[in-house]
Amino acid sequence: MDDDKVFKALGDPTRRRLLDLLCEANGQTLGQLCGGLDMTRQSVTQHLGLLEDANLVTTRRRGREKLHFINPVPLHDVYERWVRKFETQRLSLLHDLKQQLEGDPE
Repeated sequence: MDDDKVFKALGDPTRRRLLDLLCEANGQTLGQLCGGLDMTRQSVTQHLGLLEDANLVTTRRRGREKLHFINPVPLHDVYERWVRKFETQRLSLLHDLKQQLEGDPE
């Protein structure tokens, strides 16, 4: 896994939005993904290319269509390496406290 590529890909809000769209409905075409974003097909294609390069998105051809699928493995690897080593219970308590103090509706 190339952590730098994954973090770079996740560092952009548009790319995170694309991953959210694929999480909602996996296997979308470029046209379908563009429908959920206010940007040109060329811009979406560039963002998808970076996600593919980071192995966060895979594609499969279906006739003339190219379907995009989220690949959760690199996200799991990031979780295992960078998040899991911290105590889950302590982080949950701190997260809940932060939300209460900030009045976060989540």
